[in-house]
Amino acid sequence: MEVHDKVADFTLQDDQENTVHLSDYAGTPVVLFFYPRADTPGCTIEACGFRDVFKKIQKAGAVVLGISRDTPKAQAKFKAKYDLPYPLLADVDEKVCKQFGVLKEKNMYGKKVIGIERTTYLIGPDQTLLRIFPKVKPEGHAEEVLEAIKAWQK
Repeated sequence: MEVHDKVADFTLQDDQENTVHLSDYAGTPVVLFFYPRADTPGCTIEACGFRDVFKKIQKAGAVVLGISRDTPKAQAKFKAKYDLPYPLLADVDEKVCKQFGVLKEKNMYGKKVIGIERTTYLIGPDQTLLRIFPKVKPEGHAEEVLEAIKAWQK
């Protein structure tokens, strides 16, 4: 996927087992962040970063959606534990991960595994891709995304 591409609609279950479509947010910018696994150190830093700037992102008119391969139940537990104010989507069958190309070979304790490469997409109100943040470092990332939203609005 490239910047300016139209993002195809998708459907996933959220942390409350509600069905969510990307098209539900048509007309609104969407911050879509993919993270490897709920309640792991880096993912917690990233998710809490978005929690901490959530009101500013909302004020800028955007919504935040987190996606991992965890189950809705695991997402709900993660959301409750850290008081995350935005939906977490469960991509258990990896359909959306594959759509966005975030599944990459990683080295886990000397073993090669396929996992989610931490990546964030900023999607415009018309569902075109505005910006891609590849290989995200969790610390300070949410502020970086907020700045990108503000810059896009100018």
